[in-house]
Amino acid sequence: MSLIDEINKRKTFGIVSHPDAGKTTLTEKLLLFGGAIQVAGAVKSNKIKKTTTSDFMEIERQRGISVATSVMGFEYRNKQINILDTPGHADFAEDTFRTLTAVDSAIVVVDIAKGVETQTRKLVKVCRMRDTPLIFFVNKMDREGLDAFDILDQIEGELGVKVVPLSWPIGMGSRFKGVYNIYEKQLSLFKPHAKQSESETIIIKDLSDDALVKHIGEEDAQTLREDLEMLTIYPDFAKADYLSGEICPVFFGSAVNNFGVKEMLDCFVDIAPPPLPRQTDVRPVRPDEPTFSGFVFKIHANMDPKHRDRIAFLRICSGEFKRNTNYLHVRESKKMKFSQPTAFMASQKTIVESAFPGDVIGLYDSGNFKIGDTLTEGEVMRYTGIPTFSPEQFRIVENADPMQYKKFYKGLDQLMDEGVAQMFTRTLDNKRIIGTVGALQFEVIQYRMEHEYGARVRYEPLRLYKAAWISGDADKIKAFVARRKRDIALDKKGHPVFLAETQWTLNTVKENHPEIAFHFSSEY
Repeated sequence: MSLIDEINKRKTFGIVSHPDAGKTTLTEKLLLFGGAIQVAGAVKSNKIKKTTTSDFMEIERQRGISVATSVMGFEYRNKQINILDTPGHADFAEDTFRTLTAVDSAIVVVDIAKGVETQTRKLVKVCRMRDTPLIFFVNKMDREGLDAFDILDQIEGELGVKVVPLSWPIGMGSRFKGVYNIYEKQLSLFKPHAKQSESETIIIKDLSDDALVKHIGEEDAQTLREDLEMLTIYPDFAKADYLSGEICPVFFGSAVNNFGVKEMLDCFVDIAPPPLPRQTDVRPVRPDEPTFSGFVFKIHANMDPKHRDRIAFLRICSGEFKRNTNYLHVRESKKMKFSQPTAFMASQKTIVESAFPGDVIGLYDSGNFKIGDTLTEGEVMRYTGIPTFSPEQFRIVENADPMQYKKFYKGLDQLMDEGVAQMFTRTLDNKRIIGTVGALQFEVIQYRMEHEYGARVRYEPLRLYKAAWISGDADKIKAFVARRKRDIALDKKGHPVFLAETQWTLNTVKENHPEIAFHFSSEY
C-alpha cells in the first residue's frame, strides 16, 4: 500500500466534553462497534464489574473520572481509527489542550439534560482557534432533558458555531424510540443495552411511507415529519464546509444504551479528514512528504507500574516511521533508534514495525524526551503550537520521608515531565513549588508518588496569583532577576519565571519594567 493510501486510510480524532457528559462511555461504545473490545466497561456502575478501557489508571478506576489522555486504535470499515480520549475535568485541561494539537478532528459530547457546560465552552474555543472540524454528539437521550431544538440553539449561541443536524431523536427519556438518520435516510430503532447485532434499521427514504407509522406510531411519526420540516432553517450539509470548520454536524443518541452511536461513527468515517498538514518553526509540513517527522505531545510515566516504563506519545506527521531506524532528536541534536515502538489500546501495547501520518505511537523513554520535542530524518525544525500554560494554584512540595530521598526526587522529576503539573525552583531558598491548573492535580500527584514510587509528599500552602515567564534583553533580564530575587523561580528548563503574589503586584511590576515582557504560556 502506498504512502498516500496509508494516509487516506487514517482518521485521528479526540473526544472532549465537560465531566460526566458521557465521553468515556461513548469511547467504549465506539471501540465495541469497531470490534476492538468484546464487552463495554462502565465508568461508574454497581452492576458492571469491568471498568472502561480508556480509564486504565488505578486512581481513575477509584474516582470514576479520566485523569489522563488515553490512546486507542482499531480498524473499522477499512479505516484505521485512532481515538484520543481526553480528561473532561477542568483540573486536567492542560493535558486535553495538548492532545488537541495531535488530532485532525474532534467529537464534542453534550449532555441533553445539562446542555453546554463550562469545560465544553473552553475546549470548543481551543478547537475553533485551530479550525478543528467538530462533530457534536448530544448524549443521554434516554433521560429527560432539553428540547432538541433548544439544545441546537444553545450550542450555536454559546459556542459560536453553525450546526447541521444529521440525525434526529424520536421521543426522549422513557419515550425515546431511536433516531432518524438524516444523513443515510433511514430509521434506527434500538433496545436499551442492545448489542449492535440486535439493533433494527429500516431504510425509509420517504417520510410519508406507511412503514414509518408502523414502526413508531402515528403520533411520533407526525412529530418527526414536522420536526424534519423545521430543520430546513439549518444549512444543507456540505463536507467542504465541515472540513473548514464552517458547520458542525450534530447527532443524537445515548451512549450507554447504544442509541445513535453507529450512525455517528459511520458518518464520521465518511466525512472526517485524513491526517492534515502541521506547522513548524521553519515551514508547514505535509503528511505526504516522503521523509518522516513527528512530535511528542504527551509523556506518561509508569503506564505499567510493574515495569516502571516511561512512554513518550509521538504523533506521526509525515512520511513513514520505521522500527530500528535512526532519527534525529532535534532539541538534543542526536540520533536515536527505537527497537520497541508500540501501538496502543489504552494501557495495552503491541510492537509495530512501521507507522504512518495520523498514527500515535509510544516510544520507551529513559528521560530523553520532553513535551513538544520533534523527531525527523535529519531536518532541523520544531513543531509549534504545543504550549505550557501558566498554572493557577501553587504549593510548596517537600519530602515527607527522609529515608526515601531518591524515590521522592525521581518520582517528582518523572511526573513533572508528563506536563500534568509544573515545577518551579525558587531562587531565594531553592524551595520546590508545584503549580497546577486545579486542586485535584495535587491529590493525583500525592497518590501516584506513594503508590507508583513509594515516596510520600508533604504540601505547604502558597498564596500566588500567577507565574509569568519573562523575556527581553539579556542584561535587563539579569538586572530584573537580581532586583526581584524573592519573586523569581526557574522552571524545569531553567527559564526564569516571575511569581506574582497578587494581580496588583503583577500590574505594578509590568508598569515599572516596560523593557520586560511577561508571558502566560511557555511558548511565547
